[in-house]
Amino acid sequence: MDFKFEKNLNNVTATYSLKDDGAIKVDNRGYNYVKKEWKQSVGKAKFVNNSDEGRLKVSFFGPFYAGYNVIQIDEDYQFALIAGNNLDYLWILARKPSIPENVKAEYLKKAQALGYDTSTLVWTKHDQ
Repeated sequence: MDFKFEKNLNNVTATYSLKDDGAIKVDNRGYNYVKKEWKQSVGKAKFVNNSDEGRLKVSFFGPFYAGYNVIQIDEDYQFALIAGNNLDYLWILARKPSIPENVKAEYLKKAQALGYDTSTLVWTKHDQ
């Protein structure tokens, strides 16, 4: 869904890496096609409960955290459906620039069942 960081960006990526303290570094990047420059935002994520539960909180701005909940993931860990604290934030993440139509349909159906208005999703363009 429309997210402030991603405005006017294409080729958006999110890279996650485990830090020594158990937190997760979140490195979001994208190319601003209006300003013709790369934009980056680095934050951190922490598990809300246990590390085997896909419920995290993410911060890019100091002490302020937002929900980051893994709702669905495929068995090969290629695609993930991520929800925020409420129905305003939803992402479909993929390890490659494109998502097969059957996966997209399955994840959209799941999101709709949870109450998301998937017609408002913004599909990020990626140079293939």
